[in-house]
Amino acid sequence: MKGHTTRHDDNLKRLARVEGQIRGIRRMVEEGEYCIDIVTQVQAAQSALGAVGLRVLRNHIEHCVTDAVRSGSEDEAQAKTDELMAVMERYFKR
Repeated sequence: MKGHTTRHDDNLKRLARVEGQIRGIRRMVEEGEYCIDIVTQVQAAQSALGAVGLRVLRNHIEHCVTDAVRSGSEDEAQAKTDELMAVMERYFKR
């Protein structure tokens, strides 16, 4: 569901850094770098991407979910809560 106009400029900067990390990992693999060094960089990229995901999720809760609850519409609030729980369930399955 779309419905907000929040800017994600800081997240875009973070994603650009993650993209750079991924390119660096690819280069390391292509050049046959030491496996542990590659795994270390993969873990760092995963952590950075996870941090972006958490920032986006926090933004969703602070804006989209909060706005739905404040709207007074029980159906809208329930829909946002259900949506949030589905995302959380997928997130914690990884």
